[in-house]
Amino acid sequence: MELKHLRLIKTIADEGNIANSSQKLFLTQSALSHQLKEVEERLGFKIFSRKRNEWKLTEEGAELYQLSTNVLTSIDEKLTHIKKIQQKTGGKVRVSCECYSFYRLFPLFLQDMSLVYPNIDIELVFDATHQPITKLLSLEIDLAIVTSPSSVQSLSCVEVMQDEVMMLMHKEHRLAEKSYIEAEDFADLHLLIHSYPLETVSVYEHFLKPNHILPNKISDIPLTEVAIEMVHANMGVMCVPKWCLKSFDLPKDLIFKPISQNGLQRKLYIVVRNNDMTKDHFKDFVSTFDENINNDQSVL
Repeated sequence: MELKHLRLIKTIADEGNIANSSQKLFLTQSALSHQLKEVEERLGFKIFSRKRNEWKLTEEGAELYQLSTNVLTSIDEKLTHIKKIQQKTGGKVRVSCECYSFYRLFPLFLQDMSLVYPNIDIELVFDATHQPITKLLSLEIDLAIVTSPSSVQSLSCVEVMQDEVMMLMHKEHRLAEKSYIEAEDFADLHLLIHSYPLETVSVYEHFLKPNHILPNKISDIPLTEVAIEMVHANMGVMCVPKWCLKSFDLPKDLIFKPISQNGLQRKLYIVVRNNDMTKDHFKDFVSTFDENINNDQSVL
């Protein structure tokens, strides 16, 4: 039997006649009678006894009516519960990052998340870039991506990625023959960054600042294409992980050099408020992001 047959039996029994039932089921009386006859023939017994316009359940029909009621009630309850879950996991998740380059991690991930949670609207909040933790605490965003875990007790931090920041330079740069770049090498360099403040620039915050070194000249170049052209003209250097430039067609004259003997390794963390971390769609956001990034070898 199909669900439509169970609903047909329950509706006829509840309405008491075929005329009202046909309206409820959006069927003609002829179609309804045909479906009922088909079910009775398949089962081998009469479900209803007909007396004029009254349709009464037979003994077998009463058992089938109880089964129909139980099954359809259970289905309706589950569908209602599922709808509540969808409403609970709906709405908007506002995301911001410590650095503009991190937004390059999102396109494929956002596509995967939309399949799992079609009711969630993920908004990238560019205005909160460089200050995501502050905006997270002030409830202006819901999720932040940073390179240093927060010590604030009301926030949860999850490591989702590791990469290495390297120096991009022209092959004829005076440091090109070195096997790796040391802190003091930056003292008379022209360093190209995406934007200020310096505290959001990984090479400064995690390498130069601890070594008390400040480059001779620093220029903020918002357009990556322009910065690459300046490096190609040997007018400065960039410090970025390779995945940040994966979508650009780099000139063959450009080379990457490790920063420090052991390389400048960094970690990326997703940070959310503790009360949000208990919600399924936030937990899935973190796990899906982690899986998506680490399975994409072209990123790392």
